[in-house]
Amino acid sequence: MNNNIEITACIVLYNENINDLENAVNSFLNISNFTKHLFLVDNSPQLNIPLSLKNHPDITYIFNNKNLGFAKAQNIVSDKIKNSKYHLVLNPDVTFEPKVIQHLVEKLKSESNLAMITPKIQFQNGKHQYNVRKYPTFFDLIIRRLNIYKSRVYDQEYRNKDLDKPFFPEAIHGCFMLFKTNDFIALNGFDERYFLYMEDIDICKKIDQIGKKKLYYPKVKVSHVLKQESSKNIKLFLYHLSSAFKYFVKW
Repeated sequence: MNNNIEITACIVLYNENINDLENAVNSFLNISNFTKHLFLVDNSPQLNIPLSLKNHPDITYIFNNKNLGFAKAQNIVSDKIKNSKYHLVLNPDVTFEPKVIQHLVEKLKSESNLAMITPKIQFQNGKHQYNVRKYPTFFDLIIRRLNIYKSRVYDQEYRNKDLDKPFFPEAIHGCFMLFKTNDFIALNGFDERYFLYMEDIDICKKIDQIGKKKLYYPKVKVSHVLKQESSKNIKLFLYHLSSAFKYFVKW
């Protein structure tokens, strides 16, 4: 990796679907008009990605040989991105057109108090994903888990707003977060006390603390598979519960 990279990205892996991963990687590598570099940080128990990805000149592959959790794995690259201008936190199941990055970077450039930006997120069938939220209470997490009190859930997801217009939400979910790199570094990245879940909400709180903003910018969109595994897997649910406890103790 040279020292003239304009945009970096990091994808954390754990036993990923290879087709989804290759689509996400190609979305980033197909960006034009920017020098770029992608970090693949692998928490999987064994090596399982194609050589074409590990050996690509615009990719650095890091195999941890253990599961460090999302936050710690993302932060591994913090010392390696300091010379970039923008840093993308990207899920391995997100795809987008090359023009998306250009539009988001232009918007980031235009506002000095803007630390991070996210586009409109859609399912693969084009249906809207509600990736911007108000900060949750413990009650909000319970009713979402129990799938009750829909009016409260919808209010938390800003469904009363025109979601085709940009605005500054309280929180942004972490499948696609484009930061000014200097701000990501100033925040010390993600809080590593979270193994999985809530680290994206936490970093939004930290952005508030440094007097910066987060922008939802639906003039461009990306596609996200959204597995929602914590609702299906008891181990992941317990990770989610543990992270929620840490979040509410902290904030």
